Amino acid sequence: MSGTDASAPELPPTQHRILLARRPVGLLTAEDFIFEHDAPLPNLEEGEALMRNVYLSMDATARTWLNRGEGYLPAVEIGEVVRSSSIGQIVATRCDAYEVADLVYSLSGWSEYGICKDDVFTTKLDPDTPLRAMMSVFGATGAAAYFGLLDIGKPQEGETVLVSAAAGATGSLVGQIAKIHGCRVVGFAGSDEKCAWVVEELGFDACINHRAPNLDLVAALKEHCPKRVDVYYDNVGGSILDAALGALAMHGRVVLCGAISAYNDQGRPPGPSNYLNLIARRGRMQGFITLDYWDRFDECFAALRAWADQGKLRWREQLVDGLDNAPDALNMLFTGENTGKVIVQVAPEH
Repeated sequence: MSGTDASAPELPPTQHRILLARRPVGLLTAEDFIFEHDAPLPNLEEGEALMRNVYLSMDATARTWLNRGEGYLPAVEIGEVVRSSSIGQIVATRCDAYEVADLVYSLSGWSEYGICKDDVFTTKLDPDTPLRAMMSVFGATGAAAYFGLLDIGKPQEGETVLVSAAAGATGSLVGQIAKIHGCRVVGFAGSDEKCAWVVEELGFDACINHRAPNLDLVAALKEHCPKRVDVYYDNVGGSILDAALGALAMHGRVVLCGAISAYNDQGRPPGPSNYLNLIARRGRMQGFITLDYWDRFDECFAALRAWADQGKLRWREQLVDGLDNAPDALNMLFTGENTGKVIVQVAPEH
């Protein structure tokens, strides 16, 4: 491999990586992937750098990249490394933007080593950056919560904000930011334990266990959102989105961040039957991608760090050890096994 220098660490001759073997159906299985333990390290072209991955971010959107069809990024092709966000350290470089030993946040993949460039997908980090917190709060997860809620949801003091997947990485931050802005915040989570964490530790006003037996979604929303829902931050789609549309207040706003309930399904999900309520309530429903706000990331992360320093933000990380466990770690987002941010550790931090 080209691009090394005298100050660079000695690199192994091969690496471990996970390739897509077939299009998954439902939850991921080992048969969906090729686990390569002796793959060659890539040769660097001019303008490229090689990063040693330390942490991989498990994000629901990564599941959509394994399906056919176009999204905001192309699908992962059969035989390609599975794409994911990652944090790591530069170990060889032919790019003027990076030096050996730099820390970077990039869109690498399920591999020990990955290529990064000086582009919108890679950010150089300060040497003292807390890496797991960067993935949990001060990176793409925090940006999704910040811009989705504040720019699209536009919550006002005293309004009611409803958040699905409230015990997940993004939803847990959304609810806390809404509380900082003086809102009543109600969450949906998948167990009594998660609901307790959301209310007792994160400060939500209420949380509904959407997996509770014989749950009446309409009645639960009437109980916990007596003034209806001014802002609904949607991470799941499906029946919860439909119920939220039915509970929308006048001029209510629906923020579409994800639809985790449909990512493992085949074919198109059914449309919500309550969408006509957007007309009667003069409501608005809008999707977004965090990359649209690239030029405002400094604003976002400065605010998040200030709130964290003031003790107004709490988060939880669920660490999974070993690259081979990445498929199971991603499945956790769909089975409800996780609380907070799921991170796969590929290598030790220096």
